[in-house]
Amino acid sequence: MTAHQWIALIPAYEPGPELPELVHQARRAGLEPVVVDDGSGEAWREMFARLRETAAVITHERNHGKGRAIKTGLAYIQESFAGSYVVVTLDGDGQHKIEDALRVCQAAQEQPDALILGSRALDGKNTPRRSRFGNGITRWVYRLTTGLPLQDTQTGLWAFSSQLVPELSQLAGERYEYEMGVLLHCARNHIPIREIPIEAIYIDSNAASHFSTVKDSCLVYGEILKFSASSFTGFLVDYGLFSLLVSLTGRLTLANICARAVSACVNFTINRTLVFKSREKLLSAALQYFALAAAILLANTLLLHLLAEGLGLNRYAAKLGVELAMFSVSYLVQRKVIFRRRPHPRPQRQTR
Repeated sequence: MTAHQWIALIPAYEPGPELPELVHQARRAGLEPVVVDDGSGEAWREMFARLRETAAVITHERNHGKGRAIKTGLAYIQESFAGSYVVVTLDGDGQHKIEDALRVCQAAQEQPDALILGSRALDGKNTPRRSRFGNGITRWVYRLTTGLPLQDTQTGLWAFSSQLVPELSQLAGERYEYEMGVLLHCARNHIPIREIPIEAIYIDSNAASHFSTVKDSCLVYGEILKFSASSFTGFLVDYGLFSLLVSLTGRLTLANICARAVSACVNFTINRTLVFKSREKLLSAALQYFALAAAILLANTLLLHLLAEGLGLNRYAAKLGVELAMFSVSYLVQRKVIFRRRPHPRPQRQTR
């Protein structure tokens, strides 16, 4: 193997005629093609049999999803290639130009600790409306979650060095949520993400895409949806108890403090065990969480008094507005500080 071999990893499910041409172009450009047939079935066996003449082909007996296909390919690459190499992922439907693949490979070779994204300009007239809308929402969710602005979170053109392969092959996710999981993992573990502009190619308005708008969107946005559900549960406990205590005692501050204390315990338990699945020690996480809760309680109480007593707004409406304002602050602090995931040690390959 050469010191810096470049490998084209191509997950494919029920591919069209573009796949053989893509493999041919990759081979001709000096890339080593590795194709994963993700359970395409009997009708595609002949196509994949022909591809075996010019590419390594791994077959799933049934469809698992793009995330699993990528991880299967990475497992094969770790077993089959030694030394330093670069992996570039390509969609099998011909949406990526080989010239762009070579450019992101070069960037990954120059910056082996980084994930390189081939970033499309998604505001053009030729971009399907569904792609513009979906990517816009995902960019917003990703920026809210990590604080990092990315132009294209849904590109299938990635490149990364052998240095990152072991940890990326171990991440959770079977379908398209795996790609968002990789981007979140990089942000949490301070792995640089670099975007390289590429040309956006859509064939028949991206009709060949296997992305399920409802199912896969729920998986992609799952983490922030889980946090929102947890926060909403805590809010219901808080608001319900607050309303009950105000009606019974008429004391605004006492009702707010008691309701917040109970809801904080509920929210901490859900976030630690179900949302972030944190490995932080219970005592350490609890101390940080309740310090945050105390700070938010102080801000919450001051704002509530300002709106309800100072400006004369309805108490219940003021409470609702303050809770909505605290949501983003609470999420970001928990995500990036309290329940952050520690970096995994990165195994280093020995070069020959």
